[in-house]
Amino acid sequence: MSKDQITMYSADWCGDCRRSKRLFEELNVEYTLIDVDADLSAAEKVKEINGGAQSIPVIVFSDGTHLTEPSDNDLKAKLQALKII
Repeated sequence: MSKDQITMYSADWCGDCRRSKRLFEELNVEYTLIDVDADLSAAEKVKEINGGAQSIPVIVFSDGTHLTEPSDNDLKAKLQALKII
């Protein structure tokens, strides 16, 4: 499982982002982290993915799907569905 299969748009101040990062760490899942505060084009990408909303985290998977502000259960289910865990 390479880290380019999952991209997470995030910010340091975001509690949901920290929770998703923690889950990735607990499950030993690699991912690419993009800080929307440091990269303004990433902030625009988040709005594009979310139909104008600035909600984070946005987690994009290699199959082209994404989750926005997922619960741990939803994120874990997606990782299992993709056979990542």
